Amino acid sequence: MKPIHMTLALSLALSAGTALFAKEGVTNPTVKARQDTMQTIRRNTAVLGDMAGGKTAFDPAAAAAAKAELAAAAAEIPVKFEPQEGDPKSEAKPEIWTGWDDYVQKAEALVAAAEAVDTASLDGVRAGMGAIGGACKSCHETYRLD
Repeated sequence: MKPIHMTLALSLALSAGTALFAKEGVTNPTVKARQDTMQTIRRNTAVLGDMAGGKTAFDPAAAAAAKAELAAAAAEIPVKFEPQEGDPKSEAKPEIWTGWDDYVQKAEALVAAAEAVDTASLDGVRAGMGAIGGACKSCHETYRLD
């Protein structure tokens, strides 16, 4: 898939999936904190994806801020998920804790992908979106409920 097509597909998927990350009725504060972290990742990935896909104008400062927030939130994933707590509204599969090392590696791959994005140019943002999307997809396929 061409990078621009992947970027557009990722942007559409993230836009459509917004409600999935903003579950109402979560009562466990640990799970709520996890969902807030994932919402931060989604929001900042969307900022970059919208620029890459031409939905919004390229803004190097906004891209750099989104990259930094995305990388910081991704770095928090292992910390937020380490407690093995659940909630009926959680979308986390129990495989997270039985496959912990793999889960952490996938989170680290997202951090690395975010940090590698060159936000100085639109082409740099476009080039980086495939790795971000791939890291998200790899983890969600294994560790997130549909």
